[in-house]
Amino acid sequence: MNIRPRFRALAVPLVAGALVVSSACGSGSHGDKAATTARTGILEIAAGNCSASNSTGSWFRMVQPGGTPAHGPYVDNGDSTCSDKTLTPLSPGTDGGLRVGAYQAEPNPPFANGGASRSDAVIKPATFFAVPFGMSTNPTDPQTGRKVPPPSVTIAGSTLRADLSALSVSWNGQFFNQGAPKPGASGDATGTFDPSTKRYKVEWTSVIKGGPFNGFTGVWHLEGTFRAT
Repeated sequence: MNIRPRFRALAVPLVAGALVVSSACGSGSHGDKAATTARTGILEIAAGNCSASNSTGSWFRMVQPGGTPAHGPYVDNGDSTCSDKTLTPLSPGTDGGLRVGAYQAEPNPPFANGGASRSDAVIKPATFFAVPFGMSTNPTDPQTGRKVPPPSVTIAGSTLRADLSALSVSWNGQFFNQGAPKPGASGDATGTFDPSTKRYKVEWTSVIKGGPFNGFTGVWHLEGTFRAT
């Protein structure tokens, strides 16, 4: 039986880039809070930790066709370090996390021998079915060939929304757009933000197109600190 995980945010120290913001004042009888759109900054990734029964941090899992993100059925990853093999923990890459307002492009060449991803800026490549996968963001999505904007984040009070359409996953010599929204579609990644601690959580799902997992759905959970100064 799959156990739905419980996660707490971990702080990941990092010196982040500058932030340029624009504010849109709300109005109405309910006192809407001002919405702030982050132009630059970084969503620092708190590393997933499955060593304890109460796991923490960021993770990925895959839903089988016909399943749901909440209830599965999920795909077991034999290379996962978690006791629940449907969860693959994620660790911060060389940049410490996902940059907002800037791209973190695929290296050249993007793959090592055996199809292992060399993209290590966003996350440290994580092994899935014996092959490490990595994340990148590129002006032109490697799979669809569409022009895509760099990641952006909008915060309104404690609600966080992100355009992650540029998010690409490289694995086994192939590229898979795992963004939200998909290029040319709608539907952002959503989550929470604590204005006092700058802690965030964001989740999204993205259907996999092509390759051996065509029709499966990627479920992504990132959490950590949003450095936007």
